[in-house]
Amino acid sequence: MSEQKWALALHGGAGQISRDRITPEKETVFRAALARVLEIGTTLLDQGADALDAVEAVVKALELDPLFNAGRGSVLTSDATFELDAAIMRGSDLQAGAVINVGHIAHPISLARCILENSDHVILAGDGAERFALQHGFQMVGPSYFDTPHRREQLMQAKEAATVSLDHSDFKYGTVGAVARDVRGTLAAATSTGGMTNKHPGRVGDTPLIGSGTYADNATCAVSATGHGEAFIRMCVARDIAAQIEYGNLSLADAVHNKVFVDLPKIKGSGGVIAVGRTGLPILSFNSNGMFRAKAGQGSQPLIAIFGD
Repeated sequence: MSEQKWALALHGGAGQISRDRITPEKETVFRAALARVLEIGTTLLDQGADALDAVEAVVKALELDPLFNAGRGSVLTSDATFELDAAIMRGSDLQAGAVINVGHIAHPISLARCILENSDHVILAGDGAERFALQHGFQMVGPSYFDTPHRREQLMQAKEAATVSLDHSDFKYGTVGAVARDVRGTLAAATSTGGMTNKHPGRVGDTPLIGSGTYADNATCAVSATGHGEAFIRMCVARDIAAQIEYGNLSLADAVHNKVFVDLPKIKGSGGVIAVGRTGLPILSFNSNGMFRAKAGQGSQPLIAIFGD
């Protein structure tokens, strides 16, 4: 395959994000974090790295940052425990790996990739996933690794209000993700999340479900979603975007628009997606007030954005 221009996009959650909810100081912090992580991925792709390496590196960096609801800084369940999910997919051969409800893995996205590369299965959950991690040299971490005062406060507020929230106070839907195309034309997608504040233990959202929150196929596109997971599961959002391109010959922009602005609102689904196709720059689309997002393409200016405008 002839060399193509690389492209990359990432998200850090979508939801009721507006200027009256974020101080200028906080906005500066978020923008700096998005720019820093975007540079990690663009540097790799510019050096000829595989798309899978780029999306894993980007999501690992987001998992390390307590600003985002993934890895360190994840939200807590109603039992005040941590249940993290992640998925990764390679578009060249449709290989995928995912983990559900792990509480002792610092980087769930790396465990998802380990499953992709070292297992006949696609998804491993709970204790079984962590046993697999130990067998492949992963170090376990304790709950204190993920714990932050901010998330404890969110859980207390959610319990007092008797609500379940994707990121309490309607601030954002807490998921991180990345999609990339490398210079060989390979597509990849990766998504990671801490889930919902005060969620029932065992709840699973769209993030680790291939075709709902994460999907990649070189023939069409790579997609990572963020939003109300139950709606994204019911709508099979990520795969359906690819299917509209495959069977309907739609453009990536039109397929994303249909899913985000036509289909999801039918069931009051709120959130957004990032997607990259076989050519061109990524599409970043959301039907909520805002989405923490960034994108870059070889030879183009990077974009760092938060609000709906």
